[in-house]
Amino acid sequence: MIHDPKLLEQLSALPTERFDGEVFRATRASLDPLAPSTSGGRWAPVADARHQIPVLYTSLEREGALAEVSYHWGQLTPRPSKPAVVHHLKVATGRTLRLLRTDLEGVGVDLARFSGRDHPRAQEIGAAVAFLDHDGLIVPSARWDCENLMIFTDNHHPSAELTVMGSEEVDWQAWARKAGLFGDE
Repeated sequence: MIHDPKLLEQLSALPTERFDGEVFRATRASLDPLAPSTSGGRWAPVADARHQIPVLYTSLEREGALAEVSYHWGQLTPRPSKPAVVHHLKVATGRTLRLLRTDLEGVGVDLARFSGRDHPRAQEIGAAVAFLDHDGLIVPSARWDCENLMIFTDNHHPSAELTVMGSEEVDWQAWARKAGLFGDE
């Protein structure tokens, strides 16, 4: 994968930080909560088997994780009826890049379209962050007023903490209705 040299330069100039805290991840019941996504997403391009970027998508708030899964499952017809499982994780990263909304604009993200489904620039950024050997990326959530942490698992040190502290089943549709995320009801 070839990366935009200007983007690499911009991201390399930004400070990194350690993250040591708790995050949340919402999944279907049968999914390992520590298994990264390898099929693309907002911060990882869809790639062939040789260029996959495994990303563990998490949120710094429980509601942020529920908002993400509610958005994606709400797009399906019919909507999944089984509950989501919200996992409470303890995570430590060593080289995490934190991008604020102004930083995102500075690296070419169109914030007016940020919550949509088309996000090639965000995917380029995620791929570049992984290429720069960062193990984490903290950005504003596109779905909730909080931040999300993406863990680039190929760069995450095996001895760094990544454990499940607990899990709970949640009626995601009831939660989404109460949160006002379903505009059709």
